[in-house]
Amino acid sequence: MKIGFIGGGNMGGALIGGLTSKCCAPEDVTLFEINVEKAQKYKELGIRIAESAAEVEDASDVIVFSVKPNVIDCVLQQMNGSNNKIYLSIAAGITVSHLEKMLGTDKKIVRAMPNTPAQISCGMTVISPNANMSEEDVKTVKMILSAVGMVREIDEKFMSVATALHGSSPAYVYMMIDAMADAGVKYGLSKEQALCLAAQAVAGSAEMVLASGIHPEQLKDNVCSPGGTTIAAVCDLEKNGFRSVVQSAVCACVERAEEMSK
Repeated sequence: MKIGFIGGGNMGGALIGGLTSKCCAPEDVTLFEINVEKAQKYKELGIRIAESAAEVEDASDVIVFSVKPNVIDCVLQQMNGSNNKIYLSIAAGITVSHLEKMLGTDKKIVRAMPNTPAQISCGMTVISPNANMSEEDVKTVKMILSAVGMVREIDEKFMSVATALHGSSPAYVYMMIDAMADAGVKYGLSKEQALCLAAQAVAGSAEMVLASGIHPEQLKDNVCSPGGTTIAAVCDLEKNGFRSVVQSAVCACVERAEEMSK
């Protein structure tokens, strides 16, 4: 299978790196990247460098649009369109209906939203395929995206919610880790020590949720001993509206994502 990328930025680069390290040879990947220095670095890794977006389409079975939303229409206009190819967009806010309008309603199209931890193969990506995608086509897309983490298929109407829960949420988590670390520094730890402790606690806690299948509320209760330190912290978080602040942030993100999709 030949895979083409239009755009070799952070997310495109993460996917290329995951694919070439796990499931395909560099020569099976074609890239069009307008930044000459970036393109040269990919070329040195064995990636085939195209001279245009149209060349990527001609050379590939799956074409990945890994460009910013403000330039994707320009790219889509350069596509010839083929019913035998899969068009996969990771451009934020670009709907399936918009992609169909530009490429044709008879084309195989998938909208996807990855997140930045894909850069270290710990990503979460949600996908929404259109009606032209067969089960085998969807399996192919999942195989590509699973090279950088987990993949889940959802109805496109939930894409804005998914964006808030996994696409934007690393930023919220980074803020929490940094805040926890600052508190550690207040009590004498170095920032490096504090960040390590806080970040690993978050990573381990997330893995417990995924691996155990136990509800987070129960996992929280398991840490809270009667009259102990953890329940004191939990009560303080509740008093200061921790849950409502997090929920408010997610809702604000959903609303903005909905605006961008219109």
